Amino acid sequence: MAKYRNKKVTIDNIEFDSKLESERYCELKLLQKAGLINNIKMQVPFELQPAFSKNKKKYRAIIYIADFVYYDEHLKKVIVEDVKGYKTKEYQIKKKLFEYKYPDFEILEIKKESKDEWRNFKY
Repeated sequence: MAKYRNKKVTIDNIEFDSKLESERYCELKLLQKAGLINNIKMQVPFELQPAFSKNKKKYRAIIYIADFVYYDEHLKKVIVEDVKGYKTKEYQIKKKLFEYKYPDFEILEIKKESKDEWRNFKY
C-alpha cells in the first residue's frame, strides 16, 4: 500500500507515488512543450549530510529527494519542486537542512488547491 493513502499512478511508463504528482508531471510536460521550462528531471537526490562512522558505528547519509527539478526560462534559474499533500515532520527537517546546505536553491512546494489551481506556481 502506498504511503499516506496515495494511489500509485503510471504515466509514460513512469510510476508516480500519487495522483497529484502525476498531474504535476503532465503540467510540467506542457510547460516544457511551450518552451517555458526545460530539462525536467524527476526524483533528484540532494545529499544533506554525508555518511560517516563514529565509535565503530556507521551512519547512512541523509538524502532529500526532490520530485522535480527543471530550468525556468522566465526566471533564468533552476527550480526544485516538491509536490505535497501533507508535510511530515521528516520532510520539514529535511527542508530546513536543504535550505541551509543549498542556499542557491529553494524548494517550491506545490499543492493543488482546486481542480485547476496550483498553489505557489505562477506563470
